[in-house]
Amino acid sequence: MTPIAVTVAGSDSGGGAGIQADLKTFSALGVYGASVITALTAQNTKGVTAIHDVPAQFVAAQIDAVFSDLDVSAVKIGMVSQRGVIETIAAGLARWRQSRVVLDPVMIATSGDKLLAPDAVDVLRRVLMPLALVVTPNLPEAAALLDAPVAHTEIAMREQGERLLALGARAVLLKGGHADGAESVDLLIEPTAFTRLAADRIATANTHGTGCTLSSAIAAGLAKGLSLAEAVRAAKTYVTEALAAANRIKIGSGHGPVHHFHAWW
Repeated sequence: MTPIAVTVAGSDSGGGAGIQADLKTFSALGVYGASVITALTAQNTKGVTAIHDVPAQFVAAQIDAVFSDLDVSAVKIGMVSQRGVIETIAAGLARWRQSRVVLDPVMIATSGDKLLAPDAVDVLRRVLMPLALVVTPNLPEAAALLDAPVAHTEIAMREQGERLLALGARAVLLKGGHADGAESVDLLIEPTAFTRLAADRIATANTHGTGCTLSSAIAAGLAKGLSLAEAVRAAKTYVTEALAAANRIKIGSGHGPVHHFHAWW
């Protein structure tokens, strides 16, 4: 059977992040991708100039259209900027009994632009986090979810991951890409397990869409039947290779995208 994954996220008109990055990742990893668009962004490698939110009722219509027809094996959730849309997505996941859900709490773009309304942060914590198999915040996002300072050590990262578990997350992948050091270290924190994933830090400005790509790669692995730990390891490898190849392509004049199809061209 063909593995199918769905991305529930915003559109990046520049093609480097959001649903565009997710669908590229699904395809690169041998998974059929479908999408539910939550917002349109006017965006390029230099930043976000406008956001047009999709009405919650239309988000629900997309969810029902996709899940009533496709045999979906995993779901990735990215940019969900409004309270009503978050509640609609949560209801849709329950209605279609989706359990392999990867939640990437997209709050700030690589350019620094805010992508989540302040009043929606609490709803994201309370309503969506408990429905996700894994939540994948970077260090600033974890800090925002916890109203805490940004973690600067692995000890602090682990403590924040455990606090997110206490808020209802079933597993947390805390991403260390914003930290310093020769290695980029991510921590997978589960109620009964802990995994440290390290890779050499890659010197490149082409980091646009890295978080979207990682979370969708995890969803792709889950769709193909991998365990959570296996899917996270495979996704980390894929993103590291996509970052290493990012300078082979020249896209835009700001933070360019990673090279999703590095294995082919």
